Amino acid sequence: MGKILGIGLWVCIVTLGAVYGSIYLATAPAGPSEEEKQQAALELIRGEPITIPVIGGGDVTGYFLTRISFMMDKEKVKGQALPTTELMTDQLFTLLVGNKMVDIANVSAFDVNGFREKIKTEMNARLGEGMVAQVLIEQLDYVSKDAARKAADGGSEPLEMTTVVEGEKVEEKPASSGH
Repeated sequence: MGKILGIGLWVCIVTLGAVYGSIYLATAPAGPSEEEKQQAALELIRGEPITIPVIGGGDVTGYFLTRISFMMDKEKVKGQALPTTELMTDQLFTLLVGNKMVDIANVSAFDVNGFREKIKTEMNARLGEGMVAQVLIEQLDYVSKDAARKAADGGSEPLEMTTVVEGEKVEEKPASSGH
């Protein structure tokens, strides 16, 4: 009888010690980092493929093939129909044709970050400050008029393109199931 009481008391003490130790040593789970909070506040707005003609000497010399998406503030975008395609077409035409930010003969000199920052600044000026948080360049290629004509005439060779920027892979998050 004494042994059974001793074993029962010993089991109680060990159990209480284990519970106390686990509570004492447990740490609170780390909350979301600042970067995760910022990413959660952003929404991906996919851009459409846009073709910008390049005009030189009064004639079309080639085409820029682009697809640019945006990470925008969810709260500011909510409930708004944004004309991103129209604004982006105008912005790209200004930067690529008007300002000639890309020199096709020297693609390696192209300042990608400056290009992104210019788009972000101009889009925020048009849509409202803080709307566009990040610019994602999915595609920025150049096709000469001759290469486009060969492809249109049914040439069997693949379309010759000059890649100005290696595109970023943009994946949309799957919708949550609500569970």
